[in-house]
Amino acid sequence: MTSSRFADRRTVLWGALSAGAGAVLVPTLLTTAARAYPWSRTLRQGATGADVTELQIRVAGWAADSPSHSIVAVDGDFGPATAAAVRRFQAAYGLDADGIAGPATQAQLNALEQADGSTVHFDFSEFTDRVSGTFSGGKLSAAATKENVRRAMYKLEALRKKLGNVPITLNSGFRSIAHNAEVGGASDSMHLYGTAADLSVPGVSNRTVYQKAETCGFSGLETYTADHQHVDSRADLGRAWWWQDGTI
Repeated sequence: MTSSRFADRRTVLWGALSAGAGAVLVPTLLTTAARAYPWSRTLRQGATGADVTELQIRVAGWAADSPSHSIVAVDGDFGPATAAAVRRFQAAYGLDADGIAGPATQAQLNALEQADGSTVHFDFSEFTDRVSGTFSGGKLSAAATKENVRRAMYKLEALRKKLGNVPITLNSGFRSIAHNAEVGGASDSMHLYGTAADLSVPGVSNRTVYQKAETCGFSGLETYTADHQHVDSRADLGRAWWWQDGTI
């Protein structure tokens, strides 16, 4: 099941998007008519608020130009790191790279969004528990897990773009505690929180995927000698960085 075959989403996920980088993400799930995120102003350094938080979620995969233990803090405060991530996003999509999120940048961000809150190349169904088909039974509520998955999707969109817009296949996303035990996962696996993905990219070596992922704000990376590439955002949950075979 490739990540480029999903469409026709019907609901919108809007989180309570105020968690900082060191906090467990606990959103509110709302169901409304399908719509794009309602940006209401141009965002630049010094801005604060829920719209800045949403911007940070969407540019989090543009945390660095080269391998770096860097993340875009999701704290609603538009500082230099957010501006730098916006510039990288703008440059990648052929926009004026000024670090200011105005109408053109916001339109491009919304072009990556599907009606149910997932992203254009990834679907929530790819990330649900392989046994139950839900986001229930993990370490967090189903709503919090689904929000973590949504945030992971935007990092994966950045990774996909950096790999040349090639499809990414998701082998494993969220796992319930029961399913994680069945497959021999770690007792505190990031899969239990919805922050992890095991993926493969047909035609691209895991080494290349790993190296590009080092620039996308992923704080957990399994060595690229495995038969798949594991990525996660454990630092967003207050965990220490873990790059099994990192460049730095």
